[in-house]
Amino acid sequence: MEPKTANELASERTDLALARTLMAADRTLMAWVRTGLSMLTFGFTLYKFLMYLRQAAAESVIQAHGPRRLGLVLIGLGTTSMVFGLIEYYGVFKRFVKESQYSLWSFAFIVAVLSTLLGLFLLISILIHREVI
Repeated sequence: MEPKTANELASERTDLALARTLMAADRTLMAWVRTGLSMLTFGFTLYKFLMYLRQAAAESVIQAHGPRRLGLVLIGLGTTSMVFGLIEYYGVFKRFVKESQYSLWSFAFIVAVLSTLLGLFLLISILIHREVI
């Protein structure tokens, strides 16, 4: 077995560095998604809980549109953070991967896209919901 040439060693190290960079980008994207989903679920939970309190109490201290606005703000922040995470990931991916075996459609990217779509769905569903009282 012949020893590797300097070019082969450099190429191997470059490939490993690229793989580490892309794995770091995946971890960063998942951190954006985790943060976004936390805000999104907290906003939706507060929205539903405050709506329940408002409907259960005869004289409510909660304003008519208060729960809706709070839920919209938190869900909007969560969805926006996931969109920014996707944009950042795409930029890193395109900057480092020109012509290689790596694909943009990693598991982390698919989860981020689906989570962002969920956030948009929740945002639209609260926007469309009409208050009866």
